[in-house]
Amino acid sequence: MTTPLPSDHLRLTTVDTEGRVRIEVQGDLDHDSADLLLEETMLQLRSRPGIQHLHLHCAELGIIDSIGMSTLLMIHRRTTAAGVRLHLDERPANLNRILRTTGTLDFFIAAQPAADFPEASTHDHHTATRSTEADST
Repeated sequence: MTTPLPSDHLRLTTVDTEGRVRIEVQGDLDHDSADLLLEETMLQLRSRPGIQHLHLHCAELGIIDSIGMSTLLMIHRRTTAAGVRLHLDERPANLNRILRTTGTLDFFIAAQPAADFPEASTHDHHTATRSTEADST
């Protein structure tokens, strides 16, 4: 059984294969947590110079506020500057609504072809999880 995430909690799980990185976003992307996503994205861009695609898997994205939206736009600018294609995968209705309302849906859609993140075998990928929740140890 999965415990629901608190509303102020963001959890990121990063999976990478040659040429691609997927960051699974779980929870709210807001003023309290947006820096975590930006930091993880920049870490992946710096540490993987051969990366061609960055996938943000948004199926479990909760609330997104203006700071979260601004962070997505900043990530798009930085991935574009690095020659990396940004994908917003499995966007929930609330994210699509915000993208439509702000006039940025076409901007993000145009940046991504319809390609799935390939499943990798256990020997050619790396997974890391980061969270905004304070360590209890």
